[in-house]
Amino acid sequence: MSGAKLSPWLRRERLLATGIDAVLVSFAWWFAYQLRFNFDIPPTLDGLVWMSSLGVAVVYVVALGVARVYSQVWRLTSLNEIKRVGIGVGAAGLVVAAVALLLRELGLPRTVVVVHPILCIVLLAAGRAFARSLSEREATSVEGAPLLVLGGLDDSAAVIRSIKGSRQWSVAGVVSPVVADGGRSVGDVAVVGGFDGLAGLVIATGAKAVLIAGVRGSPARREALLAAGGQGVAVLTLPTADDLLANSSSGPRSVQLEDLLGRPSVALDEHGISTLFAGQCVLVTGGGGSIGSELCRQLARFGVQHLVCVDVSEFALYQLESELVRAHPQMRLSCYTANVREFDRLMAIAALHQPSVVLHAAAYKHVPMMEQLNEVEALRTNVLGTMNVARIAGLCGAERFVQVSTDKAINPTNVMGASKRLAELVVQAVAREHTQSRYVSVRFGNVLGSSGSVVPLFTEQINRGGPVTVTHPEIVRYFMTIPEACRLVLQAGLMGTTGQIFVLDMGEPVKIVELARMMIRLSGKTEAEIPIRYSGLRPGEKLFEELLADDETTELTPHPKLRVARIAATTGLDLNEVANWVVSAGPMPPAQSVREFLQTYVPEYAAQAAR
Repeated sequence: MSGAKLSPWLRRERLLATGIDAVLVSFAWWFAYQLRFNFDIPPTLDGLVWMSSLGVAVVYVVALGVARVYSQVWRLTSLNEIKRVGIGVGAAGLVVAAVALLLRELGLPRTVVVVHPILCIVLLAAGRAFARSLSEREATSVEGAPLLVLGGLDDSAAVIRSIKGSRQWSVAGVVSPVVADGGRSVGDVAVVGGFDGLAGLVIATGAKAVLIAGVRGSPARREALLAAGGQGVAVLTLPTADDLLANSSSGPRSVQLEDLLGRPSVALDEHGISTLFAGQCVLVTGGGGSIGSELCRQLARFGVQHLVCVDVSEFALYQLESELVRAHPQMRLSCYTANVREFDRLMAIAALHQPSVVLHAAAYKHVPMMEQLNEVEALRTNVLGTMNVARIAGLCGAERFVQVSTDKAINPTNVMGASKRLAELVVQAVAREHTQSRYVSVRFGNVLGSSGSVVPLFTEQINRGGPVTVTHPEIVRYFMTIPEACRLVLQAGLMGTTGQIFVLDMGEPVKIVELARMMIRLSGKTEAEIPIRYSGLRPGEKLFEELLADDETTELTPHPKLRVARIAATTGLDLNEVANWVVSAGPMPPAQSVREFLQTYVPEYAAQAAR
């Protein structure tokens, strides 16, 4: 703690540690003499032993201090701390050996000089190990509820170290997927069996919970999650770094939606993002939605000076405002109830605040809803609304504009997807009008837990006792978490050059029926109790979603998980022509005319017949 004033308590703790080390070093010096002379030190050497031990103790304590040994906490000693002790002892041993060589007339035995550092390492390490053992014994004197750790030996060892000393939980055993691990132990905890016998092990150990070990997205962790479901006990996992930032609690937590992903979490350049947004004014449309509200939360954490939120929902804005004012009282916040279809209202807001970045998340995204009865609404909000916000960003001098798009814009088979693809083309056309601003779009797949997504529907169906409805046994989707989706939007704002469309490497797609099965099991139920029923594909729905169209390829970016779609050359889009058609279509145009209009500008759109 160089340059920092130590508290009296810490000063006393370090003084005590130094004194104990000095006594142990002196004792090791005396004992080395005893070993040298077979426990019969000549009387003529008694004075030399005690006098030299004081000098040796001073040298060792100084060397250990230089090695920063006394910044350690004994009760938390680990292998790294012991290595630092070894460095200090080795340095001190060399100094003592050099002095003994220079002062040969003192008659210091060479055997003592060699043996003494070895004894010091043993005694100093033993002292620290004893302090840690005593601390752990005190911490575990109050037994917590028993739990089982599910995972391989390496993963389980890390988990056991993390929760050792917890007053809430005590580890009753390790359940390993490897049959040969039976009978072994990890951190004094026995491997009690394998995944196949988990139900019996829960009963035998009286476990109240199972804790999943392993890195999120690893096959071993996914196997453990599947094994844990349906056992009638709580399924827990350790918090991630994001969890620790959002919550001060560091203990085991319940399994959450993002834990179901079959890949590791996506980490983006948060330092660069912070540099871009800190101290800026940022406008977010759709700020009350699941994506928009998380964008606002992350922008607040990145230190924006002024956050302008726009949403058509009064209640959603009220909830967001209450949360952000409480969590970030230092940030200036302006919340506007406004519709992205209203150009003049948006222009007035942007002209007043002059945002440097505009994030456009307002959209209609529910495929079946937009496929029947509401086709023109998808055009008004997703196309005309995007045109309004993009133009306003250019007119008010914003440096960057980022549109939230979707994988359903690729080879669309529904009105919603086609409207979002046309919105991408609109953004690129506006970018040609306002060259001083950067315009980019961001595509990603389904967002776990977002409003209108499949996960809240499954949760509601499970809570009702089932059945859980899946449209088709082979339907698959790409999934990401809301925080990941929002980081991608912010990262694109940092990296993008105008006109680009970004896509995320989202790993392997997930079968919806597998997601349903996992959610049923993790709810503590079985598929016999909560059956799965297939309802058939809905209008406009595809079995497989894509992130890139057939005529597109991708280019690498500095971030390994983020790529740029290279789109085939298209003719210039006449924005006024698009806007005029949408306005002149009226409040209730024939559904087929809307589909034909979309197909004119999005020829890859495989329009379905109007229903």
